[in-house]
Amino acid sequence: MSWSTGKDSAWALHKTRLEGRVEVTALLTTVNQAFSRVAMHAVREELLEAQAEALGLALVKVPLPWPCPNAAYEQAMEQALAQARSAGVSYVVFGDLFLEDIRKYREEKMAGTGLTPLFPIWGLDTAQLAREMIGAGLKAYLTCVDPRKLDRSFAGRSFDTHLLAALPEGVDPCGENGEFHTFAFAGPMFRRAIPARVGHIEERDGFVFADVLAEGKSGRNPQAF
Repeated sequence: MSWSTGKDSAWALHKTRLEGRVEVTALLTTVNQAFSRVAMHAVREELLEAQAEALGLALVKVPLPWPCPNAAYEQAMEQALAQARSAGVSYVVFGDLFLEDIRKYREEKMAGTGLTPLFPIWGLDTAQLAREMIGAGLKAYLTCVDPRKLDRSFAGRSFDTHLLAALPEGVDPCGENGEFHTFAFAGPMFRRAIPARVGHIEERDGFVFADVLAEGKSGRNPQAF
C-alpha cells in the first residue's frame, strides 16, 4: 500500500480490504531523513509507526534526502519496489482520485517491474466520497495547506462536515488538487484510534504546516519541519 498517512490512502486500504481481491501486507512510505517526517504531509515518524501498528501492517520506510531531487526520489522508489517484488509482492495500491498525469506517471514507473498498480478509489465523486469517509467514522487532521489554494486558517482543522461546509467554491472536498494533506488517526480501517492532537502551526517553503503530536507529547521541536 502506497501510504501517505492521509485519509485517501486510508480509505483506499479500507476499500481494498473490503473487496478482498488482494491481501495488503505492508505500508510503503517515503520519509524525509533530515526531519524524520513523512514527505509532504509532514507527519512525525512516530505517528506513522503508530498508524502501521493500529492497522496491523508491516511498515516499509523509503528514506529520502533533503533536499530531494526527483532523480533521487525515483531511485529510492525503484529500489523499494524491487525489494517488494523480490519478497513476493504482486500489487501496489494507490489512493489517487482523478489526476490523470499522476496516475500515468505511476503506471509508467511501474511498467516492467512485475508489479501491478491498483487504484480502488479512482474516479469516485469526491464530494460524495468525503461525506462517505466522515460518515463511516474516518477522522483526520489537515497537516498541510497550500495557502495559494486555501486559507491558512484551515491548517490543523479536523476533516469533518463542518470543514466540508466551509471549503470555498473550487476547492476539492478531498484536496486532490493539492489544496491540503491530512493525517488519518481513526476509522474503520484501524483496529483502534491513535490518540493525537494538533500542536504548533507554522508557514515554511510556501506551505502552512500543522504539527500533529501523539497524545501526551508536548513542546516544539525546532527541527520538526
